[in-house]
Amino acid sequence: MTPDKPHNVEQESLAALLAPDILDLLETEPGTVAAETEDVHPADLADVAEALPHTQVPVLLATLPAARAAAVLEYLKEELRTRLLEEMSPEQAATLVAAMTPDDRADTLEEIGGEHAEDIVEALPAETRAVTERLLLYPPHSAGGLMTTDVVSVPATYTAEEALRRVREIARSGRREAMNVVYTLDAAGGLSGVMSLRELLAAPEGARMADVAWPEVRKVAVLADREEVARLISEYDLVAVPVVDDANRLLGVVTFDDVIDVIQEEQTEDVQKLGGVEAFDAPYMQMSIGGMLRKRAGWLSVLMVSEMFTTQALQHFDAELEKLPVLMLFIPLVMSSGGNSGSQATSLITRAMALKEVRLKDWWRVALRELPTGLALGALLGAIGFARVELWQMMHDSGAHLGSFALGYDYTSGGTPSVLVALNTFFALVGIVTFGSMTGSMLPFILRRFGFDPASASAPFVATLVDVSGLVIYFTVALVVLGEFMG
Repeated sequence: MTPDKPHNVEQESLAALLAPDILDLLETEPGTVAAETEDVHPADLADVAEALPHTQVPVLLATLPAARAAAVLEYLKEELRTRLLEEMSPEQAATLVAAMTPDDRADTLEEIGGEHAEDIVEALPAETRAVTERLLLYPPHSAGGLMTTDVVSVPATYTAEEALRRVREIARSGRREAMNVVYTLDAAGGLSGVMSLRELLAAPEGARMADVAWPEVRKVAVLADREEVARLISEYDLVAVPVVDDANRLLGVVTFDDVIDVIQEEQTEDVQKLGGVEAFDAPYMQMSIGGMLRKRAGWLSVLMVSEMFTTQALQHFDAELEKLPVLMLFIPLVMSSGGNSGSQATSLITRAMALKEVRLKDWWRVALRELPTGLALGALLGAIGFARVELWQMMHDSGAHLGSFALGYDYTSGGTPSVLVALNTFFALVGIVTFGSMTGSMLPFILRRFGFDPASASAPFVATLVDVSGLVIYFTVALVVLGEFMG
């Protein structure tokens, strides 16, 4: 699977340099384009194609051999690739996609969708069509949806020399993605061993593959989630992982470059969800305004409704605020501190879950870690808040009036000692930050327990939740520390 690749400045510069020359060749000597661009990497040639007028891109592809044109097509942006194939006849499109690797062919057809994609499949050669239809049956996010059927396998009864001859035949027959790994099959066609091409080249003459191949093969089921595939390749430093069916028959392989794409997509989705946004279906610049509104408006509406509860909390303590309005000055301070601590905790635990560092059964261990951590962080922030109140009051008392000027309120007015205001700030921050850390760390476990994505415990959602509870904690502490001044 070749995703939309990020275009950097160097790529854009190369495309800008080559595009005018290639455009001139397309208009004057189109037959020379293939030879003139023979040494240009398909990814760079795709950049050039994107810099050409849209009407010239099909002309460029037509001047290239089918395999070369297919390689360029794989590197084009999804939007442009889909548009080009939709504008072609099914027979023209089939010629190009047939030259793609099986997994990229299936992904491209899924992007097109509809009747046109079905017509393209029907126009494919019989063998290619059968492979493509089988790949399209698997869910896109499964191992089967990621795998390629371009895999090198030999019977376990082969000698090393016979296996090498077979590898050469496969390599000469066409494109193969996983040529650096050789799999062995038992008499029933089941996966029995694996070895690298380097190990095969170094195998003793006459050695049987069953004797030299590694019998412990790390593999995944065809319907395994793509995150499981990524974890396996990352954990065992594999260049490819074989995909098998229930009978242990080798169906294909998922290569490490596809896993890199998976990791990037999963991280992008998690970051978007942690930001309070539904995962985008396309790159940011390709999302329509309407689509972006749909992805962002839902969470923003939920968060706004949630924030309305802060108004209810303030109304509940309206009498206390009238008697001691100085409390209003520190509400933003304590609310933001609690929200920040909760956001930190939920981000850490969500990522730890994604990396399998933390599992559902570890919730109590996480709680035992976050409780003292939250208390310590709360004490640290509380000390800073205490010092802030006392320092500015000291400056006010010395005649600088900085405290009153900066905050718009004299702490000592109304007979309220500044030290009690400072103590209230300290204890409130200890409680709110501890509560925020505990809430932020436990919410991903709760979501996972009920089958939801932990990334949905987005930082804005946790922050909103802690805002409401933080107000209750803040005023409850105030009733204890400053109760005599509220009577």
